[in-house]
Amino acid sequence: MRRADRLFQIVLLLGRDRVKTARRMAEELEVSERTVYRDISDLVAVGVPIDGEAGVGYRLHPGYQVPPLMFDDDELQALVLGAGMVRSWADAELARAAERVLAKVDAVLPNRLRGSLERETLLVPDCVIRPETVTGMVHLRKAIDQRLKVRMDYVREDGTLSVRIVWPLGLVFWGTKWTLGAWCQCREAFRTFRLDRIQALELLSESFPEKEGRRFKDYIAYASQH
Repeated sequence: MRRADRLFQIVLLLGRDRVKTARRMAEELEVSERTVYRDISDLVAVGVPIDGEAGVGYRLHPGYQVPPLMFDDDELQALVLGAGMVRSWADAELARAAERVLAKVDAVLPNRLRGSLERETLLVPDCVIRPETVTGMVHLRKAIDQRLKVRMDYVREDGTLSVRIVWPLGLVFWGTKWTLGAWCQCREAFRTFRLDRIQALELLSESFPEKEGRRFKDYIAYASQH
């Protein structure tokens, strides 16, 4: 979690409960108590009114509010629908991130809009996605972000198993399945791999360059013509 996100999260945590201990916040944020103490000190230094008492905990000064976010009803529905899609159709880490987004929005919405969030009537069921559809997605996202090569055991359409080393470029969702767009070192060409056909996955220590003609946008251009 980025420091800026963590500072904002601390303000939200203190805003939800009357008193919060450093230990409890450290557990929820998955950081050390020392980090929490330092963050609270920084927040106080920039004017956030946090009161603290030894052996009791911390609380926001009564009356302090995070500046409200302003959305209209359609914008709120778009946000909640998008978060619902992530929760239902992506990997567990992204699902938890979607929950945190909604919690942040709920914490800073003015009262007149909070009701719209609670009355959400757009449902995104997860029954259309099988668990194997998102197999390896967390690791692939990491490889894409860090530009790490990946070795994988992949079952081709005819049922045969192949071992590939690829440059993972991006993930595409097709409504019922996820695919990986990649540059295949073996074929020296772009290839599309279904996540539910990946049998084993290993992130290699070797990185790949952001090379002209082998980027995700180049893959998209290639895929749209084939």
